Amino acid sequence: MVSRRSFLRCLAGGAVAVALPLLVFSKSKDANKPNIILCMADDMGWGDPGYNGNRIIKTPNLDAMAQAGMRFTRFYSGAPVCSPTRGSCLTGRHPYRYGIFSANVGHIPKEEVTLAEALKSQGYITGHFGKWHLGTLTTKEQDSNRGGPKGAKHYSPPWENGFDVCFSTEAKVPTWDPMKTPETNEPYGTSYWIQDGTKVTENLEGDDSRVIMDRVVPFVRDAAKKDEPFFAVVWFHTPHLPVVAGPQYRKMYSSYSEDEQHYYGCITAMDEQVGRLRSELRALGVADDTMLWFCSDNGPEGKNGNEGRTRGSAGPFRGRKRSLFEGGVRVPGLLEWPARLKAGRVTDISCSTLDYFPTVLDVLGFRMKGQPEPIDGVTLLPLIDGTMTERPMPIGFESADQVSLTDNRYKIYSGDKGKTYMLFDLIEDPAETRDLAGEKPQVLVAMKTSLVKWRRSCKDSLAGKDYK
Repeated sequence: MVSRRSFLRCLAGGAVAVALPLLVFSKSKDANKPNIILCMADDMGWGDPGYNGNRIIKTPNLDAMAQAGMRFTRFYSGAPVCSPTRGSCLTGRHPYRYGIFSANVGHIPKEEVTLAEALKSQGYITGHFGKWHLGTLTTKEQDSNRGGPKGAKHYSPPWENGFDVCFSTEAKVPTWDPMKTPETNEPYGTSYWIQDGTKVTENLEGDDSRVIMDRVVPFVRDAAKKDEPFFAVVWFHTPHLPVVAGPQYRKMYSSYSEDEQHYYGCITAMDEQVGRLRSELRALGVADDTMLWFCSDNGPEGKNGNEGRTRGSAGPFRGRKRSLFEGGVRVPGLLEWPARLKAGRVTDISCSTLDYFPTVLDVLGFRMKGQPEPIDGVTLLPLIDGTMTERPMPIGFESADQVSLTDNRYKIYSGDKGKTYMLFDLIEDPAETRDLAGEKPQVLVAMKTSLVKWRRSCKDSLAGKDYK
C-alpha cells in the first residue's frame, strides 16, 4: 500500500504522471470535509438485497446499513449497462456527453473533471478499488477486453483521473479466484493494476470482494491515522458473470440448485465485505463523519432471472440489464452518514448516480469554475437535510436505440430512438404495465420536448462545445 506522501514522492521523481485540468475554486469558509465512499455492485438487481424484500439471499450488512441510514426506493443508475454508469458516478454528466455509449466503448476524456480530481484539490487522498471500465490500464500488453497496443487510444486509467492509490481491473473477473478461468484454472486474462502501472501478483485467491476489501481497509486506516479526509471508490465485480461462489458461501444455500448457490453465495460474500468496511470505519472512529453510499451499476443480467447463474431479481419492475424500463435502471440505493443523516429514513424521490458529483461538492461548500457543463445530476443535500420534496429536474437516459425521460411522476420511453413513445405513471404503475400516451397527450408532448432538448444538448457536448 502506497501512502499519500510516498505517492507524491513518486510524482516528484517522475515515476507517475498525472495531468489535472487547471481549475479555479471558490470555497465557503466553514466547509466540512467528510470522508466519501462510493460502493457499487455489478449487475445486482433491485430485488436482490433483503431490505428490498428478498427472502432468500442473505444480506445482513446491507440490511443494517438500510436501517442505519437512508434507503432509496427510486435510485437510478446512469445507464442500463456498466461503463456509462461508472462515468456518471465520477462526472455528474450523462456519458453520452463524452462518448461512453456502452460497455467497452470510449473512455474518460482528459477534459472531463472527475470527482477524484475535485476532491484532491480540497486536500483529499483518493483511491479506486475494483472494476474501472472507463478506459484501458496498459498500452504495453494485452489485458482484459481492450488493454494493450491495439487499445492505446482508450488508455485512461484511474491514476490519470485523480486517484492516488489504485487496485483496479479494466473489466470483469470471476467473483471467486478472480485471476483464474472457472473450471479450467487457466489465467483469466484480466489483471489487477496499481497506481505505478504495474500488475499485482499476490493475495488474489478466494472471494474477489474480499480481495478488493483487503486493499480498501489499509487505505482507510492510513488516511484515518494521518487525519486526512479520504475518497474511496469501491466497485465490486459481484455478481457479474463469471459468477462463482466459494464453498463456505455455497453451503449457506445448499437446498438450492448449483447455479443458485453460486449467485446467492457471491452476493452474501460481498455483503460480508460491506460489513467489514462498516466495522472498520467504526473501529477507526471515522464512521460518523463518513458518507457511505451503495448502489448497483444497472439491473440484473439475463432474460428472466431463472436461467444459468443470472439469477438476479428486478423486483416488481419491468426489464433487466440493457433495458431503459425500470428494471434495467432502478437499482438498490443506500446512504449512511451518521453525523448528518438520521437512521431509518426512506425516500421515494427519484435520485441517480449522476447526483454524487453535485451532492459532494455541495456538502463541501465549493463550486468549480471551468467545470464542463451542463451537469445532469442535482445536489441531494436538501434531501439529506429533510427539505427536498421532489426532484428539481428530470433524469434523461439514452442507450442503444432507447431513450427515456423520468420526472417525479411520469416517464416517457422509446425503443426506436424517439420515433414512437410510451408514457407511464410511475407512482400509480411502477411496473410500467399501462401506456398512457393516448390518455395524457399534453404530458407526453411536454416531456418529449424536454427530452429532445436534452438529447440535443448531449450531442453538443459530444462535439466538444463544453470544453473551454
